[in-house]
Amino acid sequence: MNRHPGRVHVSLFQSHGFFDARDLVQVKYEMLRQVSVEGASKAEAAAVFGLSRPTFYQAEAAFAQQGLAGLLPQQRGPKSPHKLTPEVMAFIDTQMSGERPPGARALARAIRTALGVSVHPRSIERALARKKKR
Repeated sequence: MNRHPGRVHVSLFQSHGFFDARDLVQVKYEMLRQVSVEGASKAEAAAVFGLSRPTFYQAEAAFAQQGLAGLLPQQRGPKSPHKLTPEVMAFIDTQMSGERPPGARALARAIRTALGVSVHPRSIERALARKKKR
């Protein structure tokens, strides 16, 4: 969903029932089409469609790479536990092999002290749960 449909100032989106300014994928596609087919400038198209120029360039690159699916909103942030490198997991395994394995908070502190990496205790809990499933 387009969080700012009121910023779209294109007549198609004002008068036609098919075009919906709340549909962000449609807005981005029409913005790209206006530049490639109708020859509008990128800055002008971004402005009339209520989007920023960086958003135009991101949409252009995503569309070129993935087609229409590239215009769908993407999940933000890291997609995996990127701080839990093999070195960190080996450290966790070493710590967990003792008689009394430490809790996730103690492991997070130990990792920060020994390796200089700040890992959230919940990330450690998830990693241990994934490992246990295998």
